[in-house]
Amino acid sequence: MPRRIVIYDTSLRDGSQGEGMWLSRSDKLRLARRLDKTGFAYIEGGWPLSNPKDECFFQDASRIRLKNAKIAAFGSTRRAGKNAHDENLRALLAADTNTVTLFGKSWLLHVNKVLRVTPRENLSMIADSCRIMADAGREVIFDAEHFFDGWKEDPKYAISVLDTAWKAGASTIVLCDTNGGSLPEEVFEITKQVRKHLPGKIVLGIHCHDDGGLAVANTLAAVRAGADHVQGTINGVGERCGNADLCTVIPNLELKMHLSCLPKGSLKTLRDLSRFFNEIANLHNNPHHPFVGDSAFAHKGGTHVNAVAKDPATFEHIPPETVGNSRRIIVSELSGHSNMALKLGEMGIKATRSEMAAALEELKIRENHGYEYELAEASFALLIERQLAGYIPFFELPGYRVTVEKRPNERVSIATVKVRVGEETNLVSSESVSGPVNALDMALRKALLPFYPELKYLSLADYKVRILTSGDGTASTTRVLIESAFHSSSWMTVGVSENIIDASWEALVDSVEYAILRHRKKIR
Repeated sequence: MPRRIVIYDTSLRDGSQGEGMWLSRSDKLRLARRLDKTGFAYIEGGWPLSNPKDECFFQDASRIRLKNAKIAAFGSTRRAGKNAHDENLRALLAADTNTVTLFGKSWLLHVNKVLRVTPRENLSMIADSCRIMADAGREVIFDAEHFFDGWKEDPKYAISVLDTAWKAGASTIVLCDTNGGSLPEEVFEITKQVRKHLPGKIVLGIHCHDDGGLAVANTLAAVRAGADHVQGTINGVGERCGNADLCTVIPNLELKMHLSCLPKGSLKTLRDLSRFFNEIANLHNNPHHPFVGDSAFAHKGGTHVNAVAKDPATFEHIPPETVGNSRRIIVSELSGHSNMALKLGEMGIKATRSEMAAALEELKIRENHGYEYELAEASFALLIERQLAGYIPFFELPGYRVTVEKRPNERVSIATVKVRVGEETNLVSSESVSGPVNALDMALRKALLPFYPELKYLSLADYKVRILTSGDGTASTTRVLIESAFHSSSWMTVGVSENIIDASWEALVDSVEYAILRHRKKIR
């Protein structure tokens, strides 16, 4: 039976303190349900005294049924000179959770300069607070704030803080690297000594911040030293540089250290959880996120792809499916035949060896001119299709024209597009106050709509411009990436030119042609 590690998520409290993070009351409830479904043992809901939203969250949370998780209310120990009448303690009790997490100072620097109390009074504040919560029937988790820094200054006092907390009723003691500046070997040695000191009945936990880029490493070091309770956040969100990233910690614990963290099968939902959190928090997905990012199992170098085709273990430390991810083959100027073959198989495109060779040669020529296909996979698919024997374009484009008129109260772009489908020709104009690219987009789809009605579901979702060469200022080469949406799918296309309108036009045309190709041929 593998050793059990308790996962305590603090995304809704510590994570929400990160810059740019904001969660509504309903957001927090949705995330709590999802974290419970994943199988986390604890969900720290917030600090009830800090804001009305957190107070309301605990009211809402008391009415939902959770299968795996306990909701924890978070707060500080009592203030100096207070006791049962302390406002913070009353708010924690009013949250009416079975679990309460109290934090107290374990570094004399904070005791002297932040709390401005004597070391003895700080211990009394910790003891009184833990005792009040335990006497009220609460499970008490004590977070020893700044513990590792406190230990380095005065290990005897730091240990006295822990002893005070557990003797007053705390059943879990959490060592916090609050400033995030400790090294893994320090965390390991200190945690090991603390584990030997504390009674076996006391659960030992770890809470790390990432200011030194070592929150995950420090968390794993603490677990190796005897910690059985791990705190962190989804995607590592949190104040300053963030907290230990549970999406990285958990698979390392389960797959590398062979410990048990989540219910059977839950690890396969980790990527979806990461993306769900970012969607709720309105954050971008990090493609280079270990385990769960889009690039975590992406292969680009020709020799790497050749090896992966023979045995994925050659360049993958775990099978991507174990965390709900998948392998991606990237084709670029660094690619060889293996990249091309695997990529085409991934996209459902059949090609002969000579066709693949021709496509690869064309790819390398175009990337030398500034094209980039790692993101623009729709343009890549078209590049391949155009090399295949028997490929017939869905339309021809004899030309386009764009003008911009400055009117009294607005600037209007007018685009005229001529398209030919078979023997028929269509000439269409469109006006836009949103610029020439939007006018071209409207005119092109309007011209093709009578022939390809599915284009009514196509829309431009994003537009990115990058200057590739310093050149002669405004004469520099420009690369345009366009993201298009079609029903529930999306894709990106690329165009390159010294003329930004022409680069945009090329990307727009690829987008439209790919939409038709996807609809008619049902390619991926």
